[in-house]
Amino acid sequence: MAEEILRLTEIHKSFLLGSQETQIIKGAGFSVNKGDFMILFGPSGCGKSTMLNILLGLEPPTKGEVMFLGKNLYDFSEDERAQIRKKQVGIIYQQSNWVKSLNVLENVYFPLTLHGLPEEERKSKALEVLKMVGMDQGSTQNPAELSGGQQQRVSLARALISNPALIVADEPTGNLDSKASEEIMGLFKQFNEQGKTVIMVTHDLEYLKFASRSVNMVDGVVNGEYGANDKRLQSLSISKRGNLTKEKEV
Repeated sequence: MAEEILRLTEIHKSFLLGSQETQIIKGAGFSVNKGDFMILFGPSGCGKSTMLNILLGLEPPTKGEVMFLGKNLYDFSEDERAQIRKKQVGIIYQQSNWVKSLNVLENVYFPLTLHGLPEEERKSKALEVLKMVGMDQGSTQNPAELSGGQQQRVSLARALISNPALIVADEPTGNLDSKASEEIMGLFKQFNEQGKTVIMVTHDLEYLKFASRSVNMVDGVVNGEYGANDKRLQSLSISKRGNLTKEKEV
């Protein structure tokens, strides 16, 4: 039986806008097992980003349960959740946040500095993961000097440096051209095949082909779950905004 990494159950999330309550998530949920490459997709405004913040421990749900590695994430304090993210989750955003005064190598091993590891060990581990993503030759450069695709490779290296239980990627190809996007997705797939568990949010729906599981969100609920190469996806038209529309005529 597969080891469960994450489970979100009956998640609700509401925000107050003035005196009016707006419900963003309406009883959505899904689980992620060790070794999954799960893609969360759907139209803008469907609740993907809110779900991502909830599963990362950044935004408490109004109602529902988030189990991470067998423990209720929101039984922990905000500081404790931050420690869990630091040690157990590698995060990659669409726009990388670099420490501008540090070079590539130093940015990659920066998380290990927070763990208190000796400098030589930090450097050795950083060079190892940079080599894994094909960026070891650029270790002395400033990240801002790199192309978008190269920066995302470095972001992936930084996410891998702590050997996390889970890698979470939020629109990692959103600012990249098609060639760089395919290369980044290839790296995600490669590390997934080596045993890394990945959750990815994307609007680039052609990349569903890389996922072992896909979850479609619409209007704050889970509209469908699909396995790898699911024939139901092949028989549906998918709009550029992430909507699943009517079945194609055959």
